[in-house]
Amino acid sequence: MFDRILPYILAGISVGGQYALIAVGYTMVYGILRLINFAHGDIFTAAGFFMVYLTASLPMAVSIPLVIVLTVALGFLLERAAYKPLRTAPRMSVMISAIGASYLLQNLMWYITGGLAKQYPVLPWLGDNVQIFSASTKVVTIVTPILTILLVIALVMLIRYTKIGMAMRAVSHDFETSQLMGIRINSVISMTFVIGSGLAAVGSMLYFTNYSTVTPTVGAMPGLKAFVAAVFGGIGSIPGAVIGAFIIGICENLIKAAGYTAFSDAFTFALLIVVLLFKPTGLFGEKTAEKV
Repeated sequence: MFDRILPYILAGISVGGQYALIAVGYTMVYGILRLINFAHGDIFTAAGFFMVYLTASLPMAVSIPLVIVLTVALGFLLERAAYKPLRTAPRMSVMISAIGASYLLQNLMWYITGGLAKQYPVLPWLGDNVQIFSASTKVVTIVTPILTILLVIALVMLIRYTKIGMAMRAVSHDFETSQLMGIRINSVISMTFVIGSGLAAVGSMLYFTNYSTVTPTVGAMPGLKAFVAAVFGGIGSIPGAVIGAFIIGICENLIKAAGYTAFSDAFTFALLIVVLLFKPTGLFGEKTAEKV
């Protein structure tokens, strides 16, 4: 029994780590702007295409850092073009802009690629097979949770102990007062998008090592599941988003192990409904009092 389930548990931990790296981007942006960045899954997809095209003409050692730089630049430009002009606009306007940005990126990728699926390059070492007890899996399965935890710890340390981190916490707590206190709001928000996009780029490398085909809409489902993970853990809470992502990754793979593969995606969204019904703030979310 254990021998049969072990590969699914390992796959769930790996997938959960990949969802976590995307979910952190959602939860950081929401924590500061109270905005769901619907284009975040498309930034994840763009990172996959960057790798495909860069490795066609550049060595892997150059392509990997370039993918991260380009993905970060895309996230930064998205924030400046789609969100910064609407800083004082009603929240609904910003949400519509986020949805529009998502469809714009998807259609740009359809246009550039011709809508054809692209084969993701094989990353050295990560795609190698390794034996864990009775299960054979890829090295990326082991690397993903370790790398995810290390990156999240580094991010938490940055937020708690650096000047930009203190500014992020201040803006998250009270946007208007932070502005009056001289905090450069635009710089803080841009840094949030930069960090989230960088994590999405790393997540894409880990994800496409297992799922090697890149299409313009491939990031939609991982993006939605990462959003559910952020809500489940308590959107605005980085540790909550990470724990929620691992829970979702493991549970959906256990459902596959039970022979109900067709319902693995449905489980994620059923979980979202249950969380919103019984604990809308999520596992680690804090109740907030609205000023009237």
